[in-house]
Amino acid sequence: MNQPRRSVILRQRPDGAPTEADFALQEDAVPAPGPGEVLTRTIWLSIDPYMRGRLSGAQSYAEPVPVGGVLEGETVGEVIASEHPNFAVGDHALGARRWQSHSVSPGAKLVRLPADGAPLSAYLGVLGMPGVTAYSAITDIARPRAGEVVVVSAASGPVGSVAGQLAKRIGARVIGIAGGAAKCAFVRDELGFDDCLDHRGGDLGAALRAACPDGVDVYVENVGGAVQRAVFPMMRPFGRIAMIGMVAEYNHREPAPGPNLMSVVRKRLHIQGLIVSDKPGRFAEWRRLAAPWVRDGSLRYREDVVEGLENAPGALIGMLEGRNFGKLLVRVGPDRA
Repeated sequence: MNQPRRSVILRQRPDGAPTEADFALQEDAVPAPGPGEVLTRTIWLSIDPYMRGRLSGAQSYAEPVPVGGVLEGETVGEVIASEHPNFAVGDHALGARRWQSHSVSPGAKLVRLPADGAPLSAYLGVLGMPGVTAYSAITDIARPRAGEVVVVSAASGPVGSVAGQLAKRIGARVIGIAGGAAKCAFVRDELGFDDCLDHRGGDLGAALRAACPDGVDVYVENVGGAVQRAVFPMMRPFGRIAMIGMVAEYNHREPAPGPNLMSVVRKRLHIQGLIVSDKPGRFAEWRRLAAPWVRDGSLRYREDVVEGLENAPGALIGMLEGRNFGKLLVRVGPDRA
């Protein structure tokens, strides 16, 4: 193969908010797959909030990217060479986890994508990890019932948008929180939430009290920070909080002070964190359930596409500042599907 492989590496660990200087683009030869391996040409690269944690050297639920190492992120690619019986040249595969133009992966860790009419990019968003995260949060933790009030932060994002739509299908009253009038309009008009509050628009606490005069039964937490501090006092007795992420605080050098937890006892709240990789069985289950909804248009989603692997670091930096609108993807190579 004449063209080189391009990879994005971590040049240095960020101090606070990442900058372009923390990353570098390098080139080497495209490798050949060994026994049981598959070589894919990357088409789509997913950019997700959890990636900020991988840039830090702090201990977490997953190993950090080493300095000088290739950044990690899920991709969809086209198989261009295979030494695994389940993959043939021309297949599309989900699961290679590198910011690279070409990746060699164990075939056992890849998923061959069906030609089912769903866009390939959807398998990194609404049908992928963000969709499964929302499904697990609603099904396993939040468990909303018809008539309950559900508040979803980052409601225009890939997790919040699915979580809110699932709660609406159950019959809950769903209030989104998003940043800016355009995102709020999308959440109300396109996703079908009952209302959406702009956390940049003034007194969020007062807006919540007006939208949820009887309080909140379920909170799907993606943001943290001031949004969390506004929602937490609104929780009703026996309320449930699904802790998915706190993207507003990922660049902080020190953790922000949290709410006083005495109300957890007084209100008998259930608060549970979610790492979706703990639930591997949910992925295939969600794809079977949601793919027909994507095809018929009843499960809505939005994508924010950045062109070129070289622009992936800037995409991550922008996402952590809230500049993306929808599921953030990098188109690394042509999508012929």
